[in-house]
Amino acid sequence: MSDSEFVDVQFVEFVIKQIVEKPEDVKITRTVDEMGVLITLEVNKDDMGKIIGKSGQTAKALRILLRIIGSKNNARVNLKIVEPHEA
Repeated sequence: MSDSEFVDVQFVEFVIKQIVEKPEDVKITRTVDEMGVLITLEVNKDDMGKIIGKSGQTAKALRILLRIIGSKNNARVNLKIVEPHEA
């Protein structure tokens, strides 16, 4: 793929770091398999509500935008938000 191969990760990282209170705790991993691209997102437990949004609207919007980005590159892109572990 071209230089824009990881534009999906860059997009998620930029948007999430603008939303959360603790951007240093944001962890994003990208895996590719036969089902497509999976972007896994981990944030601080205090920022979880901001990422999901009211009735899940923020997470839903992120997934829709990622699907559009993926379709430009002929890839199926999904977003998984990991529940933070209690420390």
